[in-house]
Amino acid sequence: MEGEDGWVVIECKDPNLLDHEELPDVSNQIILISTAISSWDLQSILTHHVVRVKINRTRLIEQSSYFRSLLSGNFSESSMFCVSIQWDLEIFLHILRFIHGCHTEVTSCSFIPLCQAALYFGLERLALECKSWLSDNIMNDELSSQLKLDDLTNFWEFGVEHAIDWISGLCIDHVARNFMWALSCHTFVDLPYRFLVSCVKHPHLTVDSERHLCDGLLSWLRANMKSLEQTRKAYDGESDDSEQMKIITHDWTSILEEVHVSLLPLWFIMGNFRCSYFSIIANQSVAAIMKLLTKLSKDQNSIVDARDQRNRKIRLTEYSKKLDLSGCPQITSKDLFVSVLPKTSVGSLFSEDIGKKSVDRVCPKWLLHLPAMSFKAMMEIDISQCSLLHLGAVTKCFQKSFPFLRTLRMAYFLDFETKSLCQLIDNYSSVLEVDLTVDVSPLLSSNVSVLYSDSVSSPALKSYFDVSPCCERRPHVSNITKLTLEGRSDFSDEELHHIAEFCFSLGYLNIRGCISVTDDGIANLILRCRKLHSIIATETSFGRHSASALCSRVVDIDYPQMEIDNKYAKLSDIIYLQVLHIGSCKGLNENSLADILSRGQMLKNLCLRDTSLVDQALYRFPGSSLEFLDVSNTLVSRDALLHIVLKNPNLRYLEARGCKNVCSNQMEHEEDSSFHPCDNFFLGQECKLEKLSLGWGISFLSLYNLVPTLRSLKSINVGLGGSLGPEGLTLLCTSCPLLESVTILFQVISDTVIVNLLGTLRNLQALSLCYCIGDVSPLSWKHSVPSLRKLKLERVTPWMTNDDLALLTQNFSNLVELSLIGCMHLGAGSQQIISSGWPGLISLHLEDCGAVTADGTNHLFNLKALEDLLLRHNGPAILKNFILEAASRLPMLRSISLDWCDASEGDFDLPNFTDKYSLSSVKISRCKLQKCTLDLQYIKAQKRPVHNETLVLEWNSTRLQRTVVKERIT
Repeated sequence: MEGEDGWVVIECKDPNLLDHEELPDVSNQIILISTAISSWDLQSILTHHVVRVKINRTRLIEQSSYFRSLLSGNFSESSMFCVSIQWDLEIFLHILRFIHGCHTEVTSCSFIPLCQAALYFGLERLALECKSWLSDNIMNDELSSQLKLDDLTNFWEFGVEHAIDWISGLCIDHVARNFMWALSCHTFVDLPYRFLVSCVKHPHLTVDSERHLCDGLLSWLRANMKSLEQTRKAYDGESDDSEQMKIITHDWTSILEEVHVSLLPLWFIMGNFRCSYFSIIANQSVAAIMKLLTKLSKDQNSIVDARDQRNRKIRLTEYSKKLDLSGCPQITSKDLFVSVLPKTSVGSLFSEDIGKKSVDRVCPKWLLHLPAMSFKAMMEIDISQCSLLHLGAVTKCFQKSFPFLRTLRMAYFLDFETKSLCQLIDNYSSVLEVDLTVDVSPLLSSNVSVLYSDSVSSPALKSYFDVSPCCERRPHVSNITKLTLEGRSDFSDEELHHIAEFCFSLGYLNIRGCISVTDDGIANLILRCRKLHSIIATETSFGRHSASALCSRVVDIDYPQMEIDNKYAKLSDIIYLQVLHIGSCKGLNENSLADILSRGQMLKNLCLRDTSLVDQALYRFPGSSLEFLDVSNTLVSRDALLHIVLKNPNLRYLEARGCKNVCSNQMEHEEDSSFHPCDNFFLGQECKLEKLSLGWGISFLSLYNLVPTLRSLKSINVGLGGSLGPEGLTLLCTSCPLLESVTILFQVISDTVIVNLLGTLRNLQALSLCYCIGDVSPLSWKHSVPSLRKLKLERVTPWMTNDDLALLTQNFSNLVELSLIGCMHLGAGSQQIISSGWPGLISLHLEDCGAVTADGTNHLFNLKALEDLLLRHNGPAILKNFILEAASRLPMLRSISLDWCDASEGDFDLPNFTDKYSLSSVKISRCKLQKCTLDLQYIKAQKRPVHNETLVLEWNSTRLQRTVVKERIT
């Protein structure tokens, strides 16, 4: 019978707790409460194992299909006054509150229990509440940041298990749209395979590049192959099961088929060449890329098959914020145009037709008039080293399809004419950052003695931009705030004038290595750009006029990049700069440097290396906010340096290598023969350095004093003048566990030191041992360091043989930069060991390495990602056409250094503009024979080759510069 006045008692018992009947005191385990929800004390109620709630039967029947069937159907419970339910107590109480109209908060922790309860008890309103919460959190970027990847994984698994499509669908959609975020989560490798596949195949999959997608999938496969192998072992010995295992394995690795491998950067493909389940794809991808590049090099009107063109479509969605195509020389302008076409019949027809049209570098104008989709979320694009792109057409495509673009990176485009910079910026009112970096001239790295120099103008090329309209009118005021022109030797005062004229918001300018701009041109820009807060002018003509302009300019300090302290705001003698790099600027004298430093209160990043900096100027620096300081190769002393360090507790990067005065004796200690100033080098407890570069002034005792400041050290460079010894280097291993980069020059080392470095520093990414002395043997390299990416062994391993080199390829399997000098016992087979062991190398230097090139250079052409190559004194079998061959077969190669001693025919063919490909510089050294100093009366004097001169070829957008210098240029 129905309870009195239509009431029923629901008895809820948590199945996870002990049975209350087994407890000694039953009365304390049961509580009876009413539906007067406002009087509930949940904390007290949940201390009981059984909760009985008196509730209105009609309300239960109306709100819950479960209770509707139970209480009004043919079940025996329909006539009972008390109904028993087994459920989680806390969740069930929230359900009762929800039934009575109270708000139930859904969180990432309660979502699944509430959904489970809504599903079981048939609570449609609660199910809608949960759906609304998940939808809101997934669609709202601010709210979605509260969800973790493992939360979404759990939600998806729950949705799949209970066939709730809206849960699994929302989770897949969110992870697909935010795949870059998912890749950054450490739990990414724990994603279930079905979940991962669904995300990768989702139309909203959003990644910055195919590289990121492929890298994530490879990481997932590496992490999960162990469990797959365990499953494989379980099937061993049974033929049918073994066949099933092959199917499972195929299903897992087949996810890589979703990657558009034609869009992967060459360096990435080559770097993963030895991966067992990627090697076949890598081989096919490299072969396809090289085939395309070969076709285009021979015939600019080559045809690309339409089916292949579909596979080359760049992945873009309405949620894309960044597009990274850098390092992909195989990408053409038409690849970009196809990718921005709408999925309409016109776009489909065009996709079919594009394969019948040429893929030459010059993009036809009819492409520009096709309808294109607008990707309003796109903020940043990187097309660096995409040498096949026609920049004029591509940037017009960007303007149409990416109306809110903020950052445009186009590094290493030598053919981009700087006179087009004005038009580029004028066409993009939304763009705030532009990067046009090219390689800095190799002649700037040292003081050179020029023996001969001339230049040849480049042939007339079709301009990337139609410059006439902009030349006839004043350009629009630009919103650009950051401009990088590093290495642009064709960049002149005229371009600086244009920048000063229309870039009123310019805050950051990088003109490092722009050797054609003058001191007056830089000074004029400084005076006119009132918001300039960062200047990178290393290795330029920045001099007295620029320094005076910097100290006297009127500035606009009302902009967000600067955090001006009120106590400085009223001062008129402040240069409002945060970053100033003027290293190697020979036009600066001591007075100019002193004037700049005395006004540099706001400086955070300061580089004065290779200048005439002295103590007096450094003492005049009043700032206390420095984070980066480089005074390498200057005349500053230890006391002046410590004065700056102690005043700037936030200093993280300190470079003072080559400062001989750091180790000069102090007047008060001249009579104390036991005093050594290097032993008292102390930076203070507050300084927590992350990078330290020292030579003179650092010893074991001084390093011992520095230990409190080096706990966070990630990079150390100890050079000439330092005397750490094996004890000091061992101290580094124990005191600096976070070290990622170690450079040791002219120090005493041993097997023990190297074993400690490799065995202790598990985060080590770069190791350089150069011109060191000590007892070093092959035993030093027994440790496997997969994190190591850069290795320099220069004049420290003369005993190295091919077998030793093979051991290095096993223990340091992920190298991308390798430099070996003085390894005299390497044989001709070492070239094959290098190319097969480190196929992903981007930089390779081999000098005085036995017979590496004694049989030619064929194996080096397998290193498709090489950008920098140096071969000197390794065997005289390099063919005359090697430079031309390397430029055509290594599409990323920008710098090559050779020696005429290694030329099989005594000479090399030199490239011109049409066959240089991506080359920006070629350096060829010439030796002369010189008698040895030992010349006894009855012993015929021997001759050995010594450096005589270097020929340097450099290309930019306007000319080829040919220079012969006395010095040896690497």
